[in-house]
Amino acid sequence: MMADVQEKEARRGRTRYRLTDTERGHAWGDCAEVEGLFGETWRETYELFGWVPEGAAVLGWVGRDVWWVPQDGALDPWLLEDAESLGPHPGTDGLVLTGLDGHLGPPEDHRGTVLLHDGRRLLGSCRGFTRILPPGRSDPPIVLRGLSPGAELRRALATATRRTLDLGEAALEVRDDRGEPFAELLMWVTVSSWCPSALGSGSGSGLIDLELEGKLSVPVPEHARPLWERWLAGRPQTPGTWAALDTRQRWAWLDHVLSRPRPGTGVDRPAGQAYELDGRPVTDVPGLYLALGEAVNGPGGYFGANLDALHDCLGGGFGHSGPGTLLWHDSAVAREHLSHALTPDGRPYDLFGAALEVLAESRMRVTLA
Repeated sequence: MMADVQEKEARRGRTRYRLTDTERGHAWGDCAEVEGLFGETWRETYELFGWVPEGAAVLGWVGRDVWWVPQDGALDPWLLEDAESLGPHPGTDGLVLTGLDGHLGPPEDHRGTVLLHDGRRLLGSCRGFTRILPPGRSDPPIVLRGLSPGAELRRALATATRRTLDLGEAALEVRDDRGEPFAELLMWVTVSSWCPSALGSGSGSGLIDLELEGKLSVPVPEHARPLWERWLAGRPQTPGTWAALDTRQRWAWLDHVLSRPRPGTGVDRPAGQAYELDGRPVTDVPGLYLALGEAVNGPGGYFGANLDALHDCLGGGFGHSGPGTLLWHDSAVAREHLSHALTPDGRPYDLFGAALEVLAESRMRVTLA
């Protein structure tokens, strides 16, 4: 019996990761360990001149979405994601802020007063800003350890030239300890080196360590590492596993339940289902959607990550078909924390009320308790 368990554990370890050619569909190989998965995407850095905080000082992680609202009204608000404050710029009245710019990033030549808020509260204002070029960095390579190479990879390595070592786009498929799909990460595969792996049982095992240049298309953020380690043991089996997390980690948890493969997607329960939502941990925006996902689809379940996505989920294809009923326990918690939100341009609105309207419009009758 013990030998069977050990064999299953060894087999599961070898096949945790699979590198697959996205164009032709064949597997480059399976492996036990991968180094270099966690990192940060390129972050922009800004110095905000004449920074005047609204209330407490802005330090550390600021918020998932930080909106910059120009007060002259000539331009729409700009978005800085996953913003962090590095504190005051030494010897000045400025604040140094970093984050991820999308297509809504602030123009470099804007001059004039700008208000900043995180969707919940006003953070402060500045009279102008400039982009700071951060020091250069080199991303560590991605190393697949204990890789059992497929036939195509063995052939490519045996006849390697500079051109054949560029293997194109690939997907790194990840499975959890139960063998269920966990994540799929895209990367551009350029082999820089390979050698026999120490994870093999001997020199004739055929396992190699494969080092790849470049990086993942979207690196897994370092702050999500503990969540990955927890989820790799398998999907949570008890409700509220996320409840003790802070807001940033809750967002990382929500990102994972949003992006993880869901083999049963598209299979809905019959209409008329009754759901119950534990409202005690609904103290922030990700908590709202995590609680809804858990109420409808169980621990680790997904049922929207914003109001538009919630509306889509209510329309079918995500485990529910209307009409239905939802008993929302301790709803006063969400009312207290989500009733005073801000739109991108800084106008106040009631997120709790808006969520109730979306549910009602899609024939989900909610009872607040």
